[in-house]
Amino acid sequence: MGFFSFNQEIAIDLGTANTIILYNDKIVVDAPSMVALDNRTGKLKAVGHEAQAMYGRAPENIRVIRPLQNGVIADFNAAEQMMRGMMKMVSMRNTLFSSSLRMVVCIPSGSTEVEIRAVRDSSEHVGGRDVYMIYEPMAAAIGADLPVTEPTGSMVVDIGGGTTEVAVLSLGGIVYARSVRVGGDKMDAAIISYIRRNHNLLVGEGSAERIKKEIGSACAPDAGEGRTIEIKGRDLMNGVPKEIIITERQVAESLSEPVSQIVEAVKVALEHTAPELAADIVDKGIVLTGGGALLTNLDQVLRNATGLPVSIAEDPLACVVKGTGKALDEMSRLRSILSTMY
Repeated sequence: MGFFSFNQEIAIDLGTANTIILYNDKIVVDAPSMVALDNRTGKLKAVGHEAQAMYGRAPENIRVIRPLQNGVIADFNAAEQMMRGMMKMVSMRNTLFSSSLRMVVCIPSGSTEVEIRAVRDSSEHVGGRDVYMIYEPMAAAIGADLPVTEPTGSMVVDIGGGTTEVAVLSLGGIVYARSVRVGGDKMDAAIISYIRRNHNLLVGEGSAERIKKEIGSACAPDAGEGRTIEIKGRDLMNGVPKEIIITERQVAESLSEPVSQIVEAVKVALEHTAPELAADIVDKGIVLTGGGALLTNLDQVLRNATGLPVSIAEDPLACVVKGTGKALDEMSRLRSILSTMY
């Protein structure tokens, strides 16, 4: 890929929580999938980190939203505005795009035709001339350097903000895929619900995410309460701000349901895997990608539940977009993996 080539190429991981854009083999945008719009005019006020800073703090005339829910576009206009704003961020850092921009965008494996069309239309409206789609688990597997085109089975579990994609891949195709609407967002919601139920304290999504990243764990510590964190919120009994201490054991308890749903999805995928491919997975194990792969002890929980080797990919957050970029770079070899989705 090159800035001054006739055919410019761009890879986009359009995620529920974060959008990552790869251009010229470099990540040029890595920002929250959030947009701030003027309620009266519909004009774009902010995108990415700027929009995130406004979340929960904006006046009535500004609406801050996440256009993607559960891995797919929920608000077409807002998604288009967000993509346009992020594409401007790319063009500000580099030269302007040519009229022959080739674009590859990731989509969840469980996407419907309508959902795929929404992504395609948005991509074309922001300047994509040749728009291709790639399923997220395939992109994640390529980004994790798994041998997806060889006659051997590989299993990837991509845990994003809105969905967890479990897939078995072989010979350049997805042999089995299961997409469950559980990811980082559900984990945050579970933490908020737990704190509200057990401590009568209302905390925001930002606080829940910080708890998850700092002391979150897929299982309780072997002894004691583990790590602790101070959090601030609104006391539901008297309505005033309040600060409490939350422990790692409590957070693990709050995350038990979303974690068990991910484990169940992996087990179901293994049950549907052909014996020959299952034998390959026994040898090579399961690879975790996506932001959810960074949850402490999740690999250990999956290892205990399946009896298989489980590893976390190098740079799991960027696996999907890097795999998408590789698919662009090796278009001739991996063309069968990409689809125009017409």
